[in-house]
Amino acid sequence: MCFFFAPAFIKSTFSRINFISSIYFSDKIYSTMSELMRLSEDEFPVLLGEISDPPQSLWVQGSLPPPHYKFLTVVGSRRVSRYGKDACEHLVQGLAGYPISIVSGLALGVDGIAHKSALKAGLHTVAVPGSGLSEKVLYPRTHIHLAREIVAGGGALLSEFEPEEPPAQYKFGKRNRIMAGMSHAVLIIEATQKSGTLITAKLTVDYNRDLLVVPHSIFAEGGEGGHLFMKLGASPVRTSGDILDALQLTEETIAPPEMSDIEAFVYEKLSSPLPRDELIRELDMPTSEANALLLRMEINGLIKEVMGEIRKTR
Repeated sequence: MCFFFAPAFIKSTFSRINFISSIYFSDKIYSTMSELMRLSEDEFPVLLGEISDPPQSLWVQGSLPPPHYKFLTVVGSRRVSRYGKDACEHLVQGLAGYPISIVSGLALGVDGIAHKSALKAGLHTVAVPGSGLSEKVLYPRTHIHLAREIVAGGGALLSEFEPEEPPAQYKFGKRNRIMAGMSHAVLIIEATQKSGTLITAKLTVDYNRDLLVVPHSIFAEGGEGGHLFMKLGASPVRTSGDILDALQLTEETIAPPEMSDIEAFVYEKLSSPLPRDELIRELDMPTSEANALLLRMEINGLIKEVMGEIRKTR
């Protein structure tokens, strides 16, 4: 079967490409269509304009956060320890409700934990892989499902590489400069002295961003890299409050959303995300009325539904 496209149509869709791919996952074939867009320069994350080697182009799948959001890059070892995993989950989820987007590289280890923790907390998250964004080449392959969850949850995939460019070793360093350059602060969860994470840390210092480090036991190999940067002036982080201080965000700076008494009651119930059915049971009201209330709150930007759970947007 042949298709013919007028030149005007081809030109108008030059920077908007649809990819259809079939991925074998959990013994089933899932077909997906992903819309990728090339950003115009004025749509780039603002801080990228301040670095000496900004990208010439950026592709995005999904949605970048509103302009007032702060970007926090979270990086660390691919072979993360249990301590590192727990620290990452605890710190990221402690940021729930704040206008923060968690940036990481979609890699195994700390990157994946950071993205998943952000989704669980209802935070926006951006993944910056070392490849193009087409599912044919997206890296790592084991995180294709996570990439889909990020987009479905309102987040974004971001890359300076053409959509079907495969991963390559040199591209990860280029990717790291995007993450450090777009962020207001970078948090190192865990890194050895030879870790690639330290490249991101050095870029963070070069770009004059805040470098934050999770302290480790003096006997833990995963703490060596972070401790090295603490000696050079990086700030230790023990609580989510330390991160908020670095980002200059406090409870006083976050205006509470306006809502009715019944909406405030729902908001109070959502101290953590809840499945829709469970939330409706707790509201103790007719299902039709509860669904209408939740729809109104979602339209007003108070809540959102992600992967079957209702959660606060801030």
